[in-house]
Amino acid sequence: MKIFHSINDFQVASGGNAKKTILTLGTFDGVHFGHKKILEKVTQSTENEKYESLVLTFFPHPRMVLQEDSDIKLLNTIAEKIELLDKIGIQNLVIHPFDESFSRLTAEEFVKNILVDKFHIHKIIIGHDHRFGRNRTANIDDLKAFGKQYDFEVEEISAQEIKEVSVSSTKIRQALIDGNVALANEYLGYNYSLTGIIIKGKQLGRTIGFPTANLKLDENFKLIPKNGVYIVKSTINSKTVLGMMNIGLNPTVDGKNQTIEINYFDFNEDLYDRKITVSILERIRSEVKFDSVGHLKEQLEKDRNTAMAYFEKH
Repeated sequence: MKIFHSINDFQVASGGNAKKTILTLGTFDGVHFGHKKILEKVTQSTENEKYESLVLTFFPHPRMVLQEDSDIKLLNTIAEKIELLDKIGIQNLVIHPFDESFSRLTAEEFVKNILVDKFHIHKIIIGHDHRFGRNRTANIDDLKAFGKQYDFEVEEISAQEIKEVSVSSTKIRQALIDGNVALANEYLGYNYSLTGIIIKGKQLGRTIGFPTANLKLDENFKLIPKNGVYIVKSTINSKTVLGMMNIGLNPTVDGKNQTIEINYFDFNEDLYDRKITVSILERIRSEVKFDSVGHLKEQLEKDRNTAMAYFEKH
């Protein structure tokens, strides 16, 4: 997959190899089952190799730019989105920096200057409720009129398919906020994950037999599931490592800030400053303040047994 970090960077092959594109656009946060239906329409349309598939997406998320009070948290980092789109078979990905000047483009400027002149589109696959141009004044009928004017096709995604995408995104976010990571994974079609650098913590865990790796996330906009204890796994040095993870404040030792701590089973390598991805499989319980560190240790032993039973079953 070719990746371009702005619309102006995009180039189709020159000379006799130049191909028109079949394009869809959107934020595609999560790249979940609903999104895949739309994206597969794009890849299927390019199977005869006459055209190239192209996804236009944006970062920052438009809501981050246009709504000052927006505190939206995203399901994917840019790196995760790139990996997921690549697996689907998209040939070209344009990640355009969304800003106010872009939002002020008129509908015809967007169609003529970008879709036609830059992307050389043969067809755009888009939702029936898609609105575009300055103040989002243009709709699917306007896009079809532009298609006739500039000689490209418009394939309309059905209301039912768009509803599935919208509902899925909302449900995934809510499931993670509720701590129901199993449901979120079902909607995503893959395991939700967190990626970051391992940093030094208070190192209390090793004193009670549960050494933890403290994860500092790559991005502050990534949605963190509800505080609690989770069953997790990671791939470290090409091996699958099993474990459990606590997201929370460590109330037993009067913690004040949210931390993400992973206790890997049967693993004792130094992970400091390493980048690690943690796949989250299931939630065990809520975070609890215990009367003593001893009681905390007893509970952690139960949590480990619960996690091991899960791995044996699955």
